Amino acid sequence: MAASPIDPSTSESFSASRWTQGNFFFPTRLVISPQRVARIKSRLFGSNEESIAMSKIASVHISTGVFWAEIVIESTGGTDPITSHGHRKADAQRIRDLIEKYQAQARA
Repeated sequence: MAASPIDPSTSESFSASRWTQGNFFFPTRLVISPQRVARIKSRLFGSNEESIAMSKIASVHISTGVFWAEIVIESTGGTDPITSHGHRKADAQRIRDLIEKYQAQARA
């Protein structure tokens, strides 16, 4: 069963810094669309993608350090949260704002 592609015209992508642990060769990307949040981690052969539907997101937790932020996106279904570290603080806040905006639009 193939996943539906994310429409690039309605989504925003945020890449983690290459200067953070685990992101040097293949930085993690978070792709935020009106339908879902996807975490894409490329590998030498292929990639690993996990996503949560926008309607199933329960909370967004941002933990900031001196330079970088860690984002934890939890779902209502009790599954493992999406965690990504090494993002700029402004990007982390933009991710949270986009998720809140898309959830508000879905409720309206």
